[in-house]
Amino acid sequence: MKEIAVTLPDNSRKSLEEGATVLDLARAIGAGLARNAIAGTVNGEQVDLSAPLHDGDVVAIITEKSPESLEIIRHTTSHLMAQAVKSLFPDAKVTIGPAIESGFYYDFDVENPFSPDDLEKIEAKMRELAKAALPITREVLTKQEAIQLFKDMGESYKVELIEDLDADTVSLYRQGDFADLCRGPHLPATSFCKAFKLTSIAGAYWRGDEKRKMLQRIYGTAFADKKALDEYIARLEEAKRRDHRKIGRELDLFSFSDEVGAGLVIWHPKGAMLRTILEDFERREHLKRGYDIVLGPQILKKELWQRSGHYENYRENMYFTEVDEQSYGIKPMNCLSHMMIYKSQLRSYRDLPLRYFELGTVHRHERAGVLHGLLRVRGFTQDDAHILCMPEQLDAEIKGVLSFVSDVMGIFGFDYEMELSTRPEKSIGSDEDWERATKALQAALEDSGRPFEINEGDGAFYGPKIDIKLRDALDRKWQCATIQCDFTLPERFDLTYVAADGERKRPVMVHRVILGAIERFIGVLIEHFAGNFPLWLAPVQGLVLTVTDNQIPYAQKVFSELRQAGIRVQHDFRNEKLGFKIREAQLQKVPYMLVIGDKEVETETVTPRYRDGSNLPAMKVTELVDFIEKEVKRFK
Repeated sequence: MKEIAVTLPDNSRKSLEEGATVLDLARAIGAGLARNAIAGTVNGEQVDLSAPLHDGDVVAIITEKSPESLEIIRHTTSHLMAQAVKSLFPDAKVTIGPAIESGFYYDFDVENPFSPDDLEKIEAKMRELAKAALPITREVLTKQEAIQLFKDMGESYKVELIEDLDADTVSLYRQGDFADLCRGPHLPATSFCKAFKLTSIAGAYWRGDEKRKMLQRIYGTAFADKKALDEYIARLEEAKRRDHRKIGRELDLFSFSDEVGAGLVIWHPKGAMLRTILEDFERREHLKRGYDIVLGPQILKKELWQRSGHYENYRENMYFTEVDEQSYGIKPMNCLSHMMIYKSQLRSYRDLPLRYFELGTVHRHERAGVLHGLLRVRGFTQDDAHILCMPEQLDAEIKGVLSFVSDVMGIFGFDYEMELSTRPEKSIGSDEDWERATKALQAALEDSGRPFEINEGDGAFYGPKIDIKLRDALDRKWQCATIQCDFTLPERFDLTYVAADGERKRPVMVHRVILGAIERFIGVLIEHFAGNFPLWLAPVQGLVLTVTDNQIPYAQKVFSELRQAGIRVQHDFRNEKLGFKIREAQLQKVPYMLVIGDKEVETETVTPRYRDGSNLPAMKVTELVDFIEKEVKRFK
């Protein structure tokens, strides 16, 4: 029998019989590896264990402990779920079922929406199919053969997907009586799906098009073992406990109303105070870094949006209105007004860089199905700034923004990751300008010393961008800060400056936000801190509590003195038991409860009690003010 030789990850070579598969290689290396193998990579491409090997191939074995394994496990489990659904609901039509960061989902066309009880039945069927250890096999068909196969199965969505493919052949996977269109790779058998859980049901439009049919989406997750699954489920339960919508109601921070309109936030007193604290913080930090505060109008003429390219490239996300028979766009971004400020006078190279900062309220049309509390709204305020500088100043300005982000994320205790997003299909500007902008961002990232990923084709329509994704207390990623480099809009708006040689030259513009949307950032903060805001951020820092009505006159005096000193304080003088008042204050997550009984009245002191139940010694009001001010500075 003729032999072949393949190269392993450690550069050693292994000889095998011609026709050997990835699984045969695993067996040749060792019985333990063969037992744990789930797939492989051949010349950098992931393949099934059944994939044949050829002389000279570079091969690695993927086990359940490999970083790549989770996506394979989850994708295979999504097929297992689809098989279970088809078994229980034969008339259901299957569409797509990818692995995602948190697990997987699959969309189905069914006559009646799935219920929570249905999820339990589907999960039980999945366990039954997994126990059956059905082999999972790959087939390659011509495009026409695949179309005919899925037509015969009545799977019209699969037919549509295949017809849209630019390929002569397609692959599909079979397990028992179930077949699904897929590139793979997959686990060798259903028994390899050991630890999974279906988590929720949602609606989803076919191909994300709200003009197409609404489908039923089932979300789930899967792991290599039960321990990892249990840890994930515990995190899910913790996430539910921290849900900003739930905590927002409990702390009376904000609300939404169908009478007002979907995706429009109503801020209650404590929520508005939290916003004000954040916004004041933002103004201070920007002024320290040489930004000028500006403010633009909410509506601008349609012609401006046409000149900028927003009308052509972003119109579906905008709202328009008519005033005196003139069409206006309600701003989804703040950059146009900032460019008009720049154009209001002749600029010299000596003036640059100019940094315009605006807490700008914008409105964007988001589909009703994606609105989600504060995290996805239609009206929001950005900590938006635009830096106009000479091209030779660009590197320093981008690095300045990266440093700003690092400082602010450190204050809030967030770690973060960065991505460089490049030119999308729908864009404006020359190839040369896009290349210059992308290189400028990439050079600044490389010099920062922090790792970053390339996110191909996800830039803004006018320029590439750096996206900063912070990680919260549950290790979830949130998109907040962004830095965009733009040579195109200064060209479209004919922005110039007089250079040192007297010539008119074009500035470059950096679009950037640090926190992003204030609403979204507050939603993230609520979940990160579980509503237990640090003292400097807490909308109510202290609550004055009386033991009996006898202490009310002195308690009122304490309350007034604290308020005059700038402490955010409320009081509870109700004729209720002290324990009841304290429990309510703890539920409201107030940092300090200031208990006043007869002893405090006699000694003219207060006894602070922290929200975790620990007590501080009795102290004078002036001492308390000093203590709080020092603690606030420590948190900042």
